[in-house]
Amino acid sequence: MNLWLRLIWVLVSGFWRERLTLPADASHLTFRAWFHDLDTSLHMNNGRYLTMMDLGRLDLMIRSGLVKTALKKKWTPIASTIAIRFKREVRLFGRFRMESRIVGWDKTQVIIEQTTYLETGRHKGQIASHAFFKGGLYERHNKRFVPIDELMAAIGVHEPSPPTSTEMEAFLAADRAMKSATQQAQYSNDVI
Repeated sequence: MNLWLRLIWVLVSGFWRERLTLPADASHLTFRAWFHDLDTSLHMNNGRYLTMMDLGRLDLMIRSGLVKTALKKKWTPIASTIAIRFKREVRLFGRFRMESRIVGWDKTQVIIEQTTYLETGRHKGQIASHAFFKGGLYERHNKRFVPIDELMAAIGVHEPSPPTSTEMEAFLAADRAMKSATQQAQYSNDVI
């Protein structure tokens, strides 16, 4: 099944599958690695993990009901930061499960933890990859990120962000450091 077929499957099945209550529930999608998912080392390409994670986040939006509001208000998903660690390889024909869950948020962006679990082979049940994603919904006509209160209200969430874990704090610290370094580099280039 190529990427378009996977996308269509997530789009169609998402409307029929059980509704998710966020942030408590997680999306679980199971896939199999095919020839077009592999790189020259004959395991799933690192970029393919990111593509599968897109599908996990889309499933969260559809099954929580957020996609209806986003389409109506013309909100566009925008990725800000992604950090991923690879632990085990997904080999040809290997089945894997992508788990995606919202673990926190700030004024305009959510943090989603995405974990890939092996479903076949001698490492069945072990983690293949673990990632944190930070992003939000952008409202083009107002040129702004949608405030998280407005975004969460669209799916009936009226609670504060859960506390940050040690791993999530490390991710956010790395994001802040990279943003600061980028701004300093741009300032240095502008001054010269």
